[in-house]
Amino acid sequence: MVKSAKPEDLLLALLNGPFESPLWSTFLDGLRQRTRADYSSLVFRPPGLPENTVFHLFSGNLCPPVIQQLYRDSFYKQDPTPYHDMQEGRVYTLKELLQNDNPAHEAYLNAIMFPSGMNCARMVRVEEPGGVSAWLTITRSQRDFSAADGKLLSDLVPYLRSVLRSYMALEQERTNALLAGDAIRRLSYGWITLDACGHILETNEHGRDMLENTGPLRRDEQGGLKGASMQQSREILDAVRQLATTDKAKPSAIIVSRDPWLDMLLVPASRKAISAKAVPAVVAYIHGDSSLSADRREQLRQLFGLSPSEARLALALGRGMSISEAAGELNLTVESARTYSKKVYAKMGARGQTDLVLFIQRSVLQIA
Repeated sequence: MVKSAKPEDLLLALLNGPFESPLWSTFLDGLRQRTRADYSSLVFRPPGLPENTVFHLFSGNLCPPVIQQLYRDSFYKQDPTPYHDMQEGRVYTLKELLQNDNPAHEAYLNAIMFPSGMNCARMVRVEEPGGVSAWLTITRSQRDFSAADGKLLSDLVPYLRSVLRSYMALEQERTNALLAGDAIRRLSYGWITLDACGHILETNEHGRDMLENTGPLRRDEQGGLKGASMQQSREILDAVRQLATTDKAKPSAIIVSRDPWLDMLLVPASRKAISAKAVPAVVAYIHGDSSLSADRREQLRQLFGLSPSEARLALALGRGMSISEAAGELNLTVESARTYSKKVYAKMGARGQTDLVLFIQRSVLQIA
C-alpha cells in the first residue's frame, strides 16, 4: 500500500506496476487514497486478443453483483460512454461523457452508474505509441472531484503512456519467447550457458530437464557440466576452454549418446549477453531424442513403408551419418549400405541424403 499517497509515491508505484500481481494494484490503491475516491480503475485491451477481452484492474469495491449481471446481459453492447472518441490525455468529467438529456445516456446512468455509487467521476484516455488505449478512472458517490484531482490525472498521463509502452513491448517479447520456447521444446532442443571453466550458469527448462533426467549429461558437485564418461567430460571441457580463449574459434559438435540420441553443439557466447549470474563464455545447444532408436525405427517404418533394415539405415542417415559411418554403426558393408540407401530414397521420394534429412525433420517424428 502507498501509505502517504504522495505524487512521487504514485509515480514509483506506476513504474513498478507491471511487475505486481495483480498489475498496478499499489498504484490504484494509492490513487484512490490520494483522491479520496471510492473506486479507481485502469482498463486496457492488449493487442492480439478478442475485441471483448479487456484487462480491468481496480481498487475499491466493484458494483453490486446484480448490476454486473445487468451490464453483461444487456448494457455491455449499449454502453454509450464515448471511450474511443475521448481526446487522448484530456481529463473528462462524468457530465462531459454522459448527458442527462440523452435518453440512452440517462438509461445507462440510472441503471448502471448511479446504483454502483458512481455519481461523480473523472476519466482520461491514454494511448501508447503502439496504438493501445487505456482508460484511467476515479469515481465516488458523493461530492464531485476537485480541480486538483483532475490535474493529478493529467500529470500522470505521460508517465502512464510510457509505462504502457514498456509493458506492451514486454508482453510482445514474452509471447514471442513462449512461442519460440514451445517450438524448441517440441524439437527437443535445450540450452546451457557455461563459464570458461565449464561451470553451468543458466539453462532453459528443457536444458534443465536434460541435466536432471538424462543419464549422459549431468551437473557435478562443483556445478560443472559432465558427460557420460571421463573421456567425454574432458572432451567437453577442452572444447569449452578452446571456445572461451580463442578468437574466431569454430563451434564444436559432440555426440553425447547414441541411444537415445543426444548431441550437443558448443558455440562462443556473445559478450553482450546479459546473465543474472555472470556473462557466459560458451553456450551448449543440446538436442535429445526422447525415444529409443527401436521406437524411432518403428515410427519411420510406419511413416514411410520401410523394412526394419531400411528404417535402421534411414535413422542413421537422418542423424547426419555418412554412408560409411552408418555402415560401421549397423555392421554392414559400405556396398550393402549403399544398396539399402537407394531403396530408402526411392520409398521416401528423396533424391539423396539431404532430402531424407529434410523429410524426417518436417515429419511428425519431430513432435512424437
